[in-house]
Amino acid sequence: TGAETDARVWTMVHGEDGSFSAAPAVTVSLAKRPGANAVVVSEAILHRVDALKGNLIPEGIHVEVTRDYGETANHKANELLFHLALATVSIVVLIAFSIGWREALVTLIVIPTTILLTLFASLMMGYTINRVSLFALIFSIGILVDDAIVIIENIARHWAMKDGRTRIQAAIEAVSEVGNPTIIATLTVIAALLPMMFVSGLMGPYMAPIPANASAAMLFSFFVAVGIAPWLMMKIAGKAPLHGAHDGVHSETRLSRFYGRVAAPIVASKRNAWIFLGIVGVATLLSLTLFATKAVPVKLLPFDNKSEIQVIVDLPEGAALEDTERALFALADAIGPVEEITTIQAYAGTAAPFNFNGLVRHYFLRASPELGDLQVNLSAKEHRKRASHDIALDLRERLLAVPLPEGAKVKVVEVPPGPPVISTLMAEIYGPTPEARRETAAIIERFFEETDFIVDVDNSMGDRAPRLTFGIDEPAAADAGVLQQDILDAIGMAFGGQTVGVSPRGEGRDPLNIRVYLPRSQRSWTQEMAAIPVPRRLAGTDAVPIELGELVEVREEVGSPTIFRRDGHFADMVMGELAGRYEAPIYGMFEIQDRIKAFDWASAGLEMPAVSLYGQPADETGTTLLWDGEWEVTYVTFRDMGMAFGVALLGIYILVVGQFGTFRVPLIILTPVPLTLIGIMIGHWLFGAAFTATSMIGFIALAGIIVRNSILLVDFIRHTTDGEKPLKQVLLEAGAIRFKPIVLTALAAMIGAAVILTDPIFQGLAISLLFGLASSTALTVLVIPAIYVALRGPDWRPDRSNPLQTVANPATGDSTSASQQT
Repeated sequence: TGAETDARVWTMVHGEDGSFSAAPAVTVSLAKRPGANAVVVSEAILHRVDALKGNLIPEGIHVEVTRDYGETANHKANELLFHLALATVSIVVLIAFSIGWREALVTLIVIPTTILLTLFASLMMGYTINRVSLFALIFSIGILVDDAIVIIENIARHWAMKDGRTRIQAAIEAVSEVGNPTIIATLTVIAALLPMMFVSGLMGPYMAPIPANASAAMLFSFFVAVGIAPWLMMKIAGKAPLHGAHDGVHSETRLSRFYGRVAAPIVASKRNAWIFLGIVGVATLLSLTLFATKAVPVKLLPFDNKSEIQVIVDLPEGAALEDTERALFALADAIGPVEEITTIQAYAGTAAPFNFNGLVRHYFLRASPELGDLQVNLSAKEHRKRASHDIALDLRERLLAVPLPEGAKVKVVEVPPGPPVISTLMAEIYGPTPEARRETAAIIERFFEETDFIVDVDNSMGDRAPRLTFGIDEPAAADAGVLQQDILDAIGMAFGGQTVGVSPRGEGRDPLNIRVYLPRSQRSWTQEMAAIPVPRRLAGTDAVPIELGELVEVREEVGSPTIFRRDGHFADMVMGELAGRYEAPIYGMFEIQDRIKAFDWASAGLEMPAVSLYGQPADETGTTLLWDGEWEVTYVTFRDMGMAFGVALLGIYILVVGQFGTFRVPLIILTPVPLTLIGIMIGHWLFGAAFTATSMIGFIALAGIIVRNSILLVDFIRHTTDGEKPLKQVLLEAGAIRFKPIVLTALAAMIGAAVILTDPIFQGLAISLLFGLASSTALTVLVIPAIYVALRGPDWRPDRSNPLQTVANPATGDSTSASQQT
């Protein structure tokens, strides 16, 4: 009774002897509504399942949870909250050792206050607490204390001067002294981050919480730093002994002496300054060669460490469900010895419950007897030594040894860390005729297969399925007195079965159909099938039935090719994944393009296809290869982020022009931005990490952070220049005084980055911040003084007799006068 089952599902678990044992299974997949808390929904479902045991779920039925994204989300959130707390404590300890414990206590209050305000702003903007938004907070924690550190350190420095001022007056003047540059410095960081919100494509919504939350954190941190931090300083340390006159001064003296020893030779002469700037410039250019030599590869996002892997099996069209089932079991046996695998679910003739990746790859359409899936579930990442990507590479090697029917395709699919695509490396072939497209696609597919780091090669055309064609011999049917409908009914019953009745079930449930059909193994054209009797109703009631084989002509033909269209354009696709030497699509593209140029297309009777990197061809009279897949997302993301970086630099330049009233000083302030590349590239090379979209986020954010340090330094140089001291002495004094807060703010940001260094997705962001800050901070306090000396000389003094003599800008022609800088 019931409909014929065209799909079969099995679950495989470890038996007592360690091998996998299979049992029939039914998979139930539940998804939350938009806006619901995944953790709460997951827990509620599990509680309901427990309550149904013994009632709706009878004894002997084992219920097993194969995927629980609510538990995964809860685990990641708790892990990130721990990192958030660790970064906070680390920064507080840093302030305690560098300035004092009272100042550290102020910082301990400032950080949670800013974070809570940021979370409120995030709620108002419609963001939820998820992995990306929490990473935005961890990323922000290192820079949101910058304003507070500058304010607190300057208050402590003024209190340690012992010049007769009251604590309140000294605090007010300390805040006033760094107030304007702190405002501009905060706005520059926001100007660097905010344009990233306008990245388009699939990566846009994925990245949006980072600039949104980080910008909100910076804005709130400024108001907390200038409003709450001074008040807390007065309350906590207003009547305390002047510890700055002891620990603080000695610590500052050590830092000042260290800075003086390093910077003095550089600013001693124009020649030394130019030599130093030349060395730094060459080092920056050399760091970029790591891209050219592929020592630092470029990729959209690195592989994540997930708890599941999927194996997709495509047998030749026309294969039976039993063939697919046998192939799945053989593949499961091959990967069974992998110790990290906990359970496997096999789906023959149907798709496994799909996730976001399956939605984009159209796995929900996989409902045919020749299609199968293996859902491979791994142990928790803290219980295994290997990452899921390394396990996937191992599985792929094991599966290659499994004998399968000719034409079968096996793919190992990993859950992508970001926006999913149909295939990592995908070539779309456009052309004037179907033949030209298919022949070109076949050659491109061969190039894919010949490239050692391109795996899981497939195409959208597939093999033409065999087709059994029945032609009715009308004269023979008429002579025998057989209706054509009777012939069709006989064929339909033989190959599809027939419903002959129903079986009631009671209790208001729908009845089951009673169907009669042949076993799958007998559904082929054989002598037995040809002997099926067909009634001769037109020949009279006493006429003997005639055999079906006498009335039809049966031919086995090749089916029609698959026709694929994208946005109204006919196209054929060649797809592949990357594993081995290179795992980013751009390197596969370069390899295939080299092979295209080297191939003799004329001998194949084809024209060499034009290669397009973005956008479907407007003219299809010639053959075109369009790169799609992950490359399309990568191109759009890096294009938009490059534009965001340009807008950020323009915004920063305008802000600094407004602050200093000159068009040339901002150019000096922006000079250290490229210096971040030295540390960024070296850091990625040391860690063997690819330069990813998150690395680019770190690079763009560094533009605002480094410019902030430059602003503080240049502003102090402006206020220190009095016309009596030579430029060299002014630069050394200003650098020595601002060196401590610059180092502290850099260390705070580096601490915030260090706690996420082990995360596979945001490691690029952490490396960019950690190493980029280290190199650019060390060079900023040396490069800016070197630029002043290179353009003006070490002994330059402003002409006090000329009120229009520039002191802020080492170049001439600006309007800032000495009288304006008192």
